[in-house]
Amino acid sequence: MKNQPYVPLKATASFPKPLMRTNIETKQQFLIVCPKQVVSHEFFVISDGKRRVFSDADGLIEYGRQKILNPLTVSYINLFINGILQPKMNYKVEEGKFNLLTEDIPTEGTPIILQMITYY
Repeated sequence: MKNQPYVPLKATASFPKPLMRTNIETKQQFLIVCPKQVVSHEFFVISDGKRRVFSDADGLIEYGRQKILNPLTVSYINLFINGILQPKMNYKVEEGKFNLLTEDIPTEGTPIILQMITYY
């Protein structure tokens, strides 16, 4: 049996309804609001050692149909290069593509994962 890539399912988490709490000292009530659902989408690509710009077409087909979502429609975006979380100043995401803004380019064969998290 040959080695198969891990194909993540749509990751979701559900939370209970909002709770009312009272501050014991001030006797003031406040509402604790949790998101109803959290959904994580991932975009997987392997660096060719030459390019800084990656688009939907570059996604690994082994992981199914992948899209780079519009950053205005998601709550969080994280970029991992070779498993290391990158600071926001190192990349720019647009719908359908993302650019690496660093001086150097990841070496050929380096895995790059763009994680897009949405809270509902």
